[in-house]
Amino acid sequence: MARFHTLSARLVRSVPLSEFTKHLEFEVNGSPRFGFVSGQWLSLRASAPDGEEITRAYSIASPPSDNGRFAFCLNRVQDGFMSNYLCDLNEGAEITFQGPFGSFILRPPLRDTAFIATGTGIAPFRSMLHWLLADRSRHEGRQFWLLFGVRYERDIYYREEFERLASEHSNFHFLPTLSRGGPEWTGLRGYVQEHLPGIVGVRTDVMAYICGLDKMVSANRELLKSLGWDRKAILYERYD
Repeated sequence: MARFHTLSARLVRSVPLSEFTKHLEFEVNGSPRFGFVSGQWLSLRASAPDGEEITRAYSIASPPSDNGRFAFCLNRVQDGFMSNYLCDLNEGAEITFQGPFGSFILRPPLRDTAFIATGTGIAPFRSMLHWLLADRSRHEGRQFWLLFGVRYERDIYYREEFERLASEHSNFHFLPTLSRGGPEWTGLRGYVQEHLPGIVGVRTDVMAYICGLDKMVSANRELLKSLGWDRKAILYERYD
């Protein structure tokens, strides 16, 4: 099948999001019609210094477009070859990958939806929300909440983008949540699952998409099931 072909792309933009996190934008070589669905991921390959072939999967952090581009939101992982290799790339450098893969995508019919992320788990939701909000017919009559949990205010990746989207769309609510916020922080505090009941209340007709580390995903899934949610209304992707 064509989607298992190995493709190459070159880095066209590298932007620090925090001390250890980068936003990387790539342009696919010779395949401007390269397509994907928001929420999918790519499998990247590179050779480590010892010659070992390393493969890692990363969610696409940009909405589908017709210009053959995609982006990642990556944390440097201590002693992790691939994340540091990618974050150290200079613009113009090339990578090889396969994909897209994955079924962590928006399911029709679209309902009021809670997106719940921590850390770089924000990547697929950046893709989904930019795509949803770019066309009124995709989001009209629906409410969206983005609960984004990080430790410190400096870790709210894409903060200005999400604040702008919230100011432009009354049906999109951006709710960054800090577990170690300073005294000047006036937003939500603690962990994302503590604030979920305040959003959904007793409703069980809302969809939930959850992306982050296993412990957070499990906590939110168990909470929603305890509130009477159908497990089919809870989609998730773990990052560990």
